Amino acid sequence: MDFNFIIENIPKYLEAMKLTVSIGIMGIIFSILIGIICALILYYKVPVIKQVVEIYIELSRNTPLVIQLFFLYFGLPKIGITFNSYICAVLGLSFLGGSYMCEAFRSGLESVTKGQRESGLSIGLTESQLITNVILPQAFTVSFPAIAANIIFLLKETSVIGILALMELMYLTRDLIGLYYKTNESLFMLVAAYLIIILPVSFILTVIERRIRYATVGN
Repeated sequence: MDFNFIIENIPKYLEAMKLTVSIGIMGIIFSILIGIICALILYYKVPVIKQVVEIYIELSRNTPLVIQLFFLYFGLPKIGITFNSYICAVLGLSFLGGSYMCEAFRSGLESVTKGQRESGLSIGLTESQLITNVILPQAFTVSFPAIAANIIFLLKETSVIGILALMELMYLTRDLIGLYYKTNESLFMLVAAYLIIILPVSFILTVIERRIRYATVGN
């Protein structure tokens, strides 16, 4: 193990980590927003749009992220729509993650009994108040374990975005191996970088999940 090589390339990995985390955070935020909107559409069975969401979920969950990224980066320009690599990476991650988040939120929404909705309407709550104050908080509590798992999943999926020539962790690792043939050292730094990113997130999500569980049991 060449530790001098590792030390020399730590700054490059730090820069790649920043890019990876940036794309991961943006993808997760948009995935959650897409998931909530799609789950509500399915929950309320909105005509036509419900069928569109169902098609989106099947398409997203049954095609690899790499295919989706290729379509965004190489396919859309054929019809005059062009995005840079960063935006394509965020869009691809959001497109994939949105379907998984939708399923997570939908399971939470379905756990809220119809009686609670009817009770809310009977005391004069509007539909929007019912969603924000009654339905979504309970749904979030139930679906949080699945949401947390999806967040970790999406952070791992950032390893694919290197195909867009973005200098993220996987792309940098392949680049260093190709240039210097330092396979063990490069892979060691890759693993270390992902552990540094994912382990704290996993720990925080676990703590939040436990607190939610204890609060639910306490109530």
